[in-house]
Amino acid sequence: MNTNHRALWRATYFLVLLAFIAGNTVSTFGAPQKSKRRPVPLYTVAANTVIRVRLNDRLNSGEARVGDRFSTNVTEPVHGSGGVEVIPVGSKIWGRVSSVKRAARRSPGNITVAFYQVELPNGKRYAINGSLSSLQADDVNADNEGTVKGKSNRKRDAVFIGGGAATGAIIGAIAGGGKGAGIGAIIGGGLGTGARVFEKEKEADVKSGTEFGVILNRSVRLPRAR
Repeated sequence: MNTNHRALWRATYFLVLLAFIAGNTVSTFGAPQKSKRRPVPLYTVAANTVIRVRLNDRLNSGEARVGDRFSTNVTEPVHGSGGVEVIPVGSKIWGRVSSVKRAARRSPGNITVAFYQVELPNGKRYAINGSLSSLQADDVNADNEGTVKGKSNRKRDAVFIGGGAATGAIIGAIAGGGKGAGIGAIIGGGLGTGARVFEKEKEADVKSGTEFGVILNRSVRLPRAR
């Protein structure tokens, strides 16, 4: 092997060696390292918690269909375990119509609804299982963390019931497997509570802006509000 070939071979060997070292260095130090993310803490909102909401969409028993979806805005913050705020004002609670009864000759129309999702202001959504509830003082109370609790499971049977054009919709509790209706609280009327005589053929007409409660049937775990 002459001098030129020997020099060329050495130069080639040296370049290959440098490339090998450089490659190992990049793979060792240049590769992105996987960061270990800490799990986001979750806080429990207990069953029977009542979330105060305001309706965004009009509901009418003469027009509604089973499966119709609607949204409500949360009007007071909801706190989880330890008093941590998890559902801030402005969050949405999504609901759907689960049954509708049109007004008849001797009975008013009514709408049964269920609530299935909370949407936080950052757009994140979490499944919930909630039912309609009144906000009457006899039906709810607040603890020292500002959390509103339902006093009775009977509110899970609440429905919107037609109460005449002047009074708007009222909340009632279906009794006897749907054979009758006992009145709970009035949403937007000045009649007080207790039974009343229904006027003929009045549909349940729940206007946008109506305020009521969503009672949680099961507890839910949510992150701290940001």
